[in-house]
Amino acid sequence: MNLLSTTYFGPIQWYQKLNMADATLIEAHENYCKQTYRNRCIIATANGKQVLTVPVERPADKDLNRCPIRDLRISDHGRWRQLHWNALQSAYSESPFFEYYADDLRPFFERRYDFLFDFNIEICHTVCQLLDVRPTIAFTDQYTKHEDLPSDVFDYRNVIVPKHPLADPLFTARPYYQVFAAKTGFLGNLSILDLLFNMGPEGIFLLQ
Repeated sequence: MNLLSTTYFGPIQWYQKLNMADATLIEAHENYCKQTYRNRCIIATANGKQVLTVPVERPADKDLNRCPIRDLRISDHGRWRQLHWNALQSAYSESPFFEYYADDLRPFFERRYDFLFDFNIEICHTVCQLLDVRPTIAFTDQYTKHEDLPSDVFDYRNVIVPKHPLADPLFTARPYYQVFAAKTGFLGNLSILDLLFNMGPEGIFLLQ
């Protein structure tokens, strides 16, 4: 069983864990952690990687890093939904499958969600449907430290991170077609959106 943190259009590595595991636990009782995939994703543009971050509200009664992930609210600051969708259009409008999937994904940039956790789970369900990934997902009922987990639980909460990821011998960023590869070179382990827009239904073969 794999244990994963929630993600916003998480990286390919995250979805590979989801696809390959017999069962997956999503961490529902951790505190929010800044600068992670919980509220950001990384896409490929003509100028290289671009980070898209969902702004979150700082709770009035506690530090942001002490806010339980399920209680974390999405902020409407800065028209981020429109900016994220515009960035995706700019980056992927020439990709083979952007138009094919646009109607399925656009609602996430139009509808307002109150809580980041709920937003991410809805995204996960939609992406899995589009890629024909059929995971068995459950949610943790309490927070458990890494050292206290059962031996049959593989903890990726601090492995799959944007900065200083830990070694993962079970994952290799395998090359596939990318729109700007001739200019930027292949960029590995980007948001699942990059795989989806460039490879379409064949993307699932990169998740094995």
